[in-house]
Amino acid sequence: MIKTDILIIGAGPVGMFTVFEAGLLKLHCHLIDALPQTGGQCSEIYPKKPIYDIPGFPEVMAGGLIDNLAEQIKPFEPGYTLGERAETIEKIEDGSFVVTTNKGTTHNAPVVFIAGGLGSFEPRKPPIPSITDYEDKGVEYIIRDPEFYRDKKIVISGGGDSALDWSIFLSDVASEVTLVHRRREFRGALDSVEKVEELYKAGKINLLTNAEVKEINGTGKVVSLLIKHKEKGDIIQETDHFIPLFGLSPKLGPIANWGLEIQKNAIVVNNALDYQTNVPGIFAIGDVNSYPGKLKLILCGFHEATIAVQFAYNIINPGKRYVMKYTTVNGVTGFDGETKKAEAAVVKSIG
Repeated sequence: MIKTDILIIGAGPVGMFTVFEAGLLKLHCHLIDALPQTGGQCSEIYPKKPIYDIPGFPEVMAGGLIDNLAEQIKPFEPGYTLGERAETIEKIEDGSFVVTTNKGTTHNAPVVFIAGGLGSFEPRKPPIPSITDYEDKGVEYIIRDPEFYRDKKIVISGGGDSALDWSIFLSDVASEVTLVHRRREFRGALDSVEKVEELYKAGKINLLTNAEVKEINGTGKVVSLLIKHKEKGDIIQETDHFIPLFGLSPKLGPIANWGLEIQKNAIVVNNALDYQTNVPGIFAIGDVNSYPGKLKLILCGFHEATIAVQFAYNIINPGKRYVMKYTTVNGVTGFDGETKKAEAAVVKSIG
C-alpha cells in the first residue's frame, strides 16, 4: 500500500500545483491519474494551445505550462500512479482513506484532494450527417499540433474561448482561417473577441456569424462545407480541415459513486472556508468542483489548491500550529533538506 500525506486524484495543472503548495508545508503528495502522463487535458488534448491568463506569462503553451509545473514541484519528489483510474474509496478506522485503482493499486492518506478536472470526457459533435465518416479525414475535434495545419485552409466552428483562441493562433499558421458561429455574440473572453474582430478587419480571418455548417462534402476526405447563413443564404466553403470546437461532454466516472454531493456533474464544496466536500477530509479543487460564482479557470484552481492545503495541514497535523512564510524569504525546501533560494545572491549582497 502506498502511503502519503495528501493523495491527489488528477495530475493536471491544478493537481500538480497542489504538490508545490503542500511541499512548502513539508507535506508529501502522491498523484493518481488515468492518463499515462501528467498534465491532464493540457498534455492530452491541447499541448500546443496558447494560454493567456497565467500570471507572469503573457502567453504560454499548455504543454509548456505543464513542463514548468513539473520543474517547480521536482524538489518535493511526489509519487505517481499513472495510467490507472481511481475506482473506490474507503474510510478506515483511524479516519484515513484507502483509494484503490482499477488495477488494484491501493493508496492510504489522511486527506484526499480530487483535482480531476472535467473527469472523463468526449468532444461534443455537431449534428451534421455523416460527420463520423470524415473523422481523421479532415474533421478534427481537438487541435494537438498547430503545425499540422501549416499552409492549409481551415474552418473552425464554435463561439467559446477555444474557437476564438485557435482562430487567433492559427491565423499565422494556416493559409486561410474561417470562423463560423451560429450567433452574432461570442461566449469567450472579451479580449479574444476583440482580437478576432481586428484580424477580420485586417483580412487575416474570415468571420461568419449567424451561420452554421450543415453539410460536409468530399470523397474520402473533406473538400468543402455547406454553410447556411441567415442573411446570405447557402455558402459553399472550400477547406482542407473542419474543426468543430463545441467543448467537451464531461463525466465524473467512479468518483460519482463516492457519496459526494454532486451538482450538474461537479462536486459541491464549501468555498467560504476550505473547499472541502460534504465528506470531511475529502477536498475538491479545479474544474471538478462547484460553488456559487465558480469560474472554470486554471488560475482559479491554483487559488483553491493554495487555500485547501492550508486547511489540510490542520487535519494531517492536529494541534500543530503552522505559520505561513513567504517563499521570497525562505526559498523552496525539498524533502532532501536542500533549500533553493532564487534570490540568494541578492540577500548575500545586502549583507
